[in-house]
Amino acid sequence: MEGEMQEITNLVGREVYSNNGVFVGEVEDIQLDLDRESVTGLALTELNYDLFHDKAAGSRGVIIPYRWVRSVGDIVLVNDIVERMREPEEEEEV
Repeated sequence: MEGEMQEITNLVGREVYSNNGVFVGEVEDIQLDLDRESVTGLALTELNYDLFHDKAAGSRGVIIPYRWVRSVGDIVLVNDIVERMREPEEEEEV
C-alpha cells in the first residue's frame, strides 16, 4: 500500500494534456473518495485559460473527474477536454 500512496503523490506537479496534445493544466492536488479508497478527481492549476476562461474566471484552478484520465506517465493524458468544456451552442456551430 505504501507504494500506491507514493504513486498518487507523484501525480502532483505533472502536466496534464488532452489526447489531442492540448495543454490543460498542472496537477496540484488529488481528490479522493476515502470510503471507496479511490481517486475521484485531479485539482489542476496553471490552467490553459483558452479552455477554462468562462468556467474558471477568478479561480485558481479546476477539478476534473479522474474518469477522464486516459494514461499516466511523465505527463497525464486526459480525454478530449476541449470538447467536454465547450458550451452546447458552440458544439452546434462546429
